[in-house]
Parts: sequence; C-alpha cells; structure tokens
Amino acid sequence: MAQLSDTAKHLLDAPNFGHLATLQPDGAPKVEPVWVSREADRVLVTTDRRSLKGQNMDRDPRVALSVTDAANPYDQLLIRGNVVEVRDDSDLETLDAMAHQYLNGPFPRRKWPSRAVYVIEPDVARHYRSPLTHEPAGQEDPR
Repeated sequence: MAQLSDTAKHLLDAPNFGHLATLQPDGAPKVEPVWVSREADRVLVTTDRRSLKGQNMDRDPRVALSVTDAANPYDQLLIRGNVVEVRDDSDLETLDAMAHQYLNGPFPRRKWPSRAVYVIEPDVARHYRSPLTHEPAGQEDPR
C-alpha cells in the first residue's frame, strides 16, 4: 500500500472534489465526480451500492482517482488502487461526516436503500503541484 504524503492528506481532508474511475463490465472506464475523505492512508468514497459506480466497484475493485485543489486545480493528487472493504452506511454516519466537510451540515436527503462506504487502498499515490496558475481568460458564469 502506498503511503499518502502530508500534501496528499491535505487535499483529501479539504472539500475538494475527486474524479473516480471505475471499470464497466466490458472494461470501458467510467468517471464521476465524488466527495472524498480518508482514514489514515486509505481513501473513502460513499455511494448507493445500486449505483453504476457501486456495481462497478463491487464487480471489479480496481479504481483510479484524481483530486484537485478547488482553489488551485494545478495542485493534484493521482491515485490508483483497489477497493479493499465495503461498509454499510445505512445510518449515513460517513455520508454526514463528508457532508459536513463539503456542505457544512448533514446530508439533506435521508433515505437511501443501500448506502455504502468504499474503502480504497492506494497502490500508487502521487501528488503534483504545477507552477502554473489558474487564471482563465474570458470566462463568465452562464447562469
């Protein structure tokens, strides 16, 4: 198992979105934005087991994850690893802890038929901070 650096832990402990890649039954990758947290050097992702990403992880534990700093997307963590444990989260304890990190309060939706926590053990965990700065030109909010 790869150990997470202090900067990697910082990215996972802050309200930064991850991009989780799972494998479809035909081997095609599927990527979704997810909330992330951690326990020591393991990464936690929570979802409904009936979701496509849940089904994919239940069938094939190999995953990849990227996490970028919300304030500086050139500060990034890249992980490849395996789901080593699936925990029941029907009481929403883990989801609520993540919601406090991302929403500053409990998760508003309280009914989930099969909520679970997927524990990812990294084989590779690489942090990289580019010297580039995120200053896109001409971007306006389309709303």
